[in-house]
Amino acid sequence: MLTTQSIFDRYEEIRPRMPKVTTPKEYQDIDSLLDIAEKGTTFVFDAFGVLNVGETLIAGADKRLAQLRVLGCNIRILTNAASYDHNGAVNKFNRLGLSVSGDEIITSRDATLLGLKSGLWGIIAADEDELNDIPQDFLRILDNPNEYDHVDGFVFLSSSSWTNVRQNLLIKSLLKHQRPVLIGNADLVAPRDYGFSLEPGHFGHLLVDNGVENVQFFGKPFPKVYEILEKTLAKVDSRKIIMCGDSLHTDIIGAASRGWQTVLVTRDGLFSGFETLDFCKKSNLYPDWRLPAI
Repeated sequence: MLTTQSIFDRYEEIRPRMPKVTTPKEYQDIDSLLDIAEKGTTFVFDAFGVLNVGETLIAGADKRLAQLRVLGCNIRILTNAASYDHNGAVNKFNRLGLSVSGDEIITSRDATLLGLKSGLWGIIAADEDELNDIPQDFLRILDNPNEYDHVDGFVFLSSSSWTNVRQNLLIKSLLKHQRPVLIGNADLVAPRDYGFSLEPGHFGHLLVDNGVENVQFFGKPFPKVYEILEKTLAKVDSRKIIMCGDSLHTDIIGAASRGWQTVLVTRDGLFSGFETLDFCKKSNLYPDWRLPAI
């Protein structure tokens, strides 16, 4: 059973694979992002646990983004969701009730596909994903062991239809013939209406645990997705970017590694129902600010 404590413990276990950072030794509690609006020129939002939980928009999120825009702040959404293409991400947020444009959203899928070199790739994706944005030759990887051995590398975009049987086929094939594996969503889990779902990052780290050598993680907290986001901002001082997220090990580590300021959102995401100070002390990871919801 997945619990906040077990997820936190696993993140601590794999932490040596993440960017190394030094964060503040304490944080300041605030009531609203408007309290710190003058501290930054750009607000970056994680999605799950900050803007939405599953298919439900968190109350007030749309209003807060609109208020920050009125104050002249840039808005970006930085999400590790890789189960749908960029247009799908825009459509999802608009469907939830957020008015955002394509250039305001950066996804881990965007970063992953930029890392694809020529060759035949085995794609691990949601059944409903049409894969129209894949820029190289590919096979959709399911249950045929021969196809695992045939491809030049793997791209792991979604775990929605992934099984332990398929995971074992993947490990066996890679240990027989090492090839690159691109993990399109570095999260271990995502908060849902019903609890937590296992995400591609979980399975990617299991590959590393089992001796797979060339596993590359995309999305928070790894660098490429931040580089893409910063390129969308014209001459913005990275110290004026404020990241709002619900996870110490993805949102806070990743943003701090870029010199961004950070806000830990506590009510609806990974730490919902828990005192986050306890986890900050155990991990020695602290945001600049903390608040229940944006």
